[in-house]
Order: sequence, then structure tokens, then C-alpha cells
Amino acid sequence: MKNKRINRISEEIRKVVSELITREIKDPRVSPMTSITKVQVTNDLSYANIYVSVLGDKEVKEETLNGLTSAKGFVRKEISNRIDLRHAPEPIFHLDESIEHSLYISKLIEKVNREDEDKRGDRDE
Repeated sequence: MKNKRINRISEEIRKVVSELITREIKDPRVSPMTSITKVQVTNDLSYANIYVSVLGDKEVKEETLNGLTSAKGFVRKEISNRIDLRHAPEPIFHLDESIEHSLYISKLIEKVNREDEDKRGDRDE
């Protein structure tokens, strides 16, 4: 039962932070191509680990993470205003590179498949 509640709270926090990033955070360091991939709230609801995916190079990702970290107080205040909790969890932002990693793996698989087809001569032309 408790796990269900934590999952619901995590999902609500994800929605609130996504809306804040797209509409209310005015920091120029935060890239407009930022999305929240996952939120994990600790069992005692004191911390919310927020995983952020940013489209761009390494510098853009670091700047976005710095901008979000500096807006941590605003984000926590808005979570507290929009979600009825006794104590608002402290947001901790993490860079999530799983999307880039999966694209890299996908390209490697395609490359191996093409090389295999070339060796066999199975390629449809």
C-alpha cells in the first residue's frame, strides 16, 4: 500500500516539475528541449530524485542541470503549493542519458545487421 502511494506522489511530482520547466522557469540556462524521464521519491518523502533528459551537447546539458539546481527552492515551493503533502520533498536533479544510450545501442545493432547482410549477400536491393 505504501509503495502505491509513493508511486502516485512520484508521478504527481513529475507532472508538476514538467509543467514548471515548460511554462514557469525563466532561467535562460534551462534548455527548452528538457523533459522529465523519471521521479523517485524516497520512502520518508524527504527527497525527490528527478531524472532529466536534455537534447543537446554536453555543455547544454550541464547548463540546464545548473539552472534547475539553482531553481530548486522555487520547484520545492511549487510542489508544496500544488500537491497536498505535509512536507514537500527536496528536489535533487540528475541527468538521465538513457535515451542517448539506447540510441547508441540501436545504431550499433543496425550497423552489425548491415555488416552481416553484406557478408551473406542477403541484402534486398
